[in-house]
Amino acid sequence: MTRVINDIAKTLEIPGIRVFANKVSSYSDGINLTIGQPDFPTPENIRSAAIEAIRKGKTGYSHNAGLMKLRESISSFFADTYGFHYDSAEEIVVTNGASEAIDSVLRTIIRKGDEIIIPSPSYSGYEPLIRLNGGVPVYIDVSDSNFKVTPEKLIEAITDKTKAIIFNYPSNPTGISLSQQETAALVDIIMDKDFFIISDEIYSENTFSGEHTSFGSFREIRDRLFLIHGLSKSHAMTGWRLGYVLGPADLIRYVLRVHLNNSICASLPSQYAAIEALDHTRSFPQEMNETYKARRDFIYDRLSTMGLKCNIPTGAFYIFPNVSHTGLDDLEFATRLLEEEHVAVVPGSTFSNEGAGFIRVSYANSMANLEEGMERMERFMATL
Repeated sequence: MTRVINDIAKTLEIPGIRVFANKVSSYSDGINLTIGQPDFPTPENIRSAAIEAIRKGKTGYSHNAGLMKLRESISSFFADTYGFHYDSAEEIVVTNGASEAIDSVLRTIIRKGDEIIIPSPSYSGYEPLIRLNGGVPVYIDVSDSNFKVTPEKLIEAITDKTKAIIFNYPSNPTGISLSQQETAALVDIIMDKDFFIISDEIYSENTFSGEHTSFGSFREIRDRLFLIHGLSKSHAMTGWRLGYVLGPADLIRYVLRVHLNNSICASLPSQYAAIEALDHTRSFPQEMNETYKARRDFIYDRLSTMGLKCNIPTGAFYIFPNVSHTGLDDLEFATRLLEEEHVAVVPGSTFSNEGAGFIRVSYANSMANLEEGMERMERFMATL
C-alpha cells in the first residue's frame, strides 16, 4: 500500500488567526486581539437547560436534522425577527456549528471545477472547504468599494462555471454590512442567473446600525438560497457547536444526507440549550451589542488618532484598519507588534490576498485589555 494523502490537504495551513493567537499565549503580559469569540459567558438559563437535559439522560442521538422542537424554534425566530418562514420539518437542518453547515452545503453542490465566488477580504475558512471539495474559489476584490460587493463587480466575476456565491454580512473580517437597497441590487442581478447563493449570516444579531437585511427575505431567490446561521456569536456559544442551515426542501434533503453521513447529528444537550436561547433569550444579543458599540467607538477613535484609516464597523466585532502607509506589509506589522509590544492582531492577508495591507482587530475583549492594547499599538506606531 502506498501511503499517500490528499494533495489538497497537504496545502492547507493553520489560519493566521490561530497562528498569532497561539504565539501571543507565550507572553505572560500578552494582549490577544485576534479571536472572534464573545468574551461574555453563555447566559445562565441556557447553561441550565443543557445541564437539565444531561441530568434527564438526554445524551443520545436526535433526529439527523435536529430535534423537531429546535427546528420549530429556529423557524419561529426567523419569522418573528426577519419576517420570513422556513418549514421546520423540511427546510431546516441543525448542524455542528455554522462551519459544518457551510461544509455540508459545499459538499452537496460542488462538482470538480465548479467556481465559487467570494467577495474578499473574506473569512479564511471558506477557501479551504471549497478546494477540498474540488471547487475553485473566485475572489471579488471589495477592498476599494468600502468592503461591499457591488452589482458591477458581481457581474464581472460570473462565468459559465459559476456554481455559487458566498455572502457574509455583517462581514468577518471587516465588520461591514449591506443596506436593504444594496442587498436588493445584488438580488436583481442574481435572480436572472443560474447559480446558488450561500449567505453566511452568523453575525446578523450583532448589527449596530439599522436592521440586518437577510437574503432570506427575498422570495425570488429562495429556490436556490442556503441561509447559514447559528448561536456562536449571538449567544456566546462558540464551544457549544450549534448552527443550522435553511433552504428549499428539494435541496435541503440532500444537505441532510451529507450532514448525517458526516456527523449524524448535533450534540443533544447543545440542542436543548439552543431551544432555551431562541425561545427565551432573544434579547441577549442586544445587551452584548451595547457593550460592543462602546468598544467599537473607542477602538475606532484610537486607531484614527494613530493615523490608521478604517471604516467604522456596522456589525460583528471586528475593525479592519489599513496599515500600508506605515512602510510595513500586514504580516510584518502584526509580527513586529507582537514581538515588540506583545499585542496580537491578525494580518489582513489571512483573509485572502485582497486583505493585504490591512490588519483585523477583534474588540470582543475587555475594555481594560483594549485600552492597554491601544496604548501599546500607539507606542509601536511611534517607532515606525
